[in-house]
Amino acid sequence: TIIRIPGEFGDAIKEARKRAGLSQADAAAMCKLGTRFLSDLENGKSSVHLGKALQVLRAFGLVIALRKKTLSDE
Repeated sequence: TIIRIPGEFGDAIKEARKRAGLSQADAAAMCKLGTRFLSDLENGKSSVHLGKALQVLRAFGLVIALRKKTLSDE
């Protein structure tokens, strides 16, 4: 998945949470974070703490891979 804006990142997290059958409260507890943070992340808030966002990714078994943008990414 190519993520271009914070909302797309949030949508990916929300999708992973729902696939796991977890409420926001249960997912936040699993990630050892507050429900408010997870809600902000899923809603695409652009000023969330990167370290906490990575903590959520790890909890759901997700990773971020960086690569140089190509013309086909336009």
